[in-house]
Amino acid sequence: MKIAITAHGEDCQATVDTRFGRADYFVIYDQEKAAWETIANTQNLEAAHGAGIQAGQSLARTGAGVLITGHVGPKAFKVVNAANITIYSLGTESGTVQAALEAFLAGKLSTITAPKP
Repeated sequence: MKIAITAHGEDCQATVDTRFGRADYFVIYDQEKAAWETIANTQNLEAAHGAGIQAGQSLARTGAGVLITGHVGPKAFKVVNAANITIYSLGTESGTVQAALEAFLAGKLSTITAPKP
């Protein structure tokens, strides 16, 4: 399974980003390969509208099954849900991508079941 985490940087030591649609990067951990990959979200950083929808579409193309982020807006939530990606809240996590992954694997993160406007 691939686990995507919104981040301010390009690797597992980057600080997590609580934004989804305008996150700087998606850092993705592939459990099967025990490998990291990074997807830049630059096309959405300055978008006037639709950043969440476009980010959701980009994320769906990666094959991720899990998204760890701070909050997801209504339109992005629809896109991510339609792609069968389970969304988890960072909760009080404000550290690194690696720490967020470890919290998820330890069962410490809760699912996001509704969008935040």
